[in-house]
Amino acid sequence: MAKTNEQVIQLIAALATGYLTKEYQSNNLRFGGRRVPRTGGILISQHECEQALRAVLDADPFIQSGAVSYSITEFTPVMAAEAYAHLLT
Repeated sequence: MAKTNEQVIQLIAALATGYLTKEYQSNNLRFGGRRVPRTGGILISQHECEQALRAVLDADPFIQSGAVSYSITEFTPVMAAEAYAHLLT
């Protein structure tokens, strides 16, 4: 029986989650999650350079499967709620 698109997405998502776990453990990835509605996701990272981030993204199972593409928006945070202020340094 052929898998539905949702089943394929769930399988790739499980692989991607496992893959990205090591980036969270290294503190290079800070936050991530699905967009609502589920049309993609967002990652907030603090890699040492764009090339390092691209290497991580290019090896992500979602990217490698061709199911998604990515764009990078660089920003410098200057304000945060008190609970997250330590992330500004």
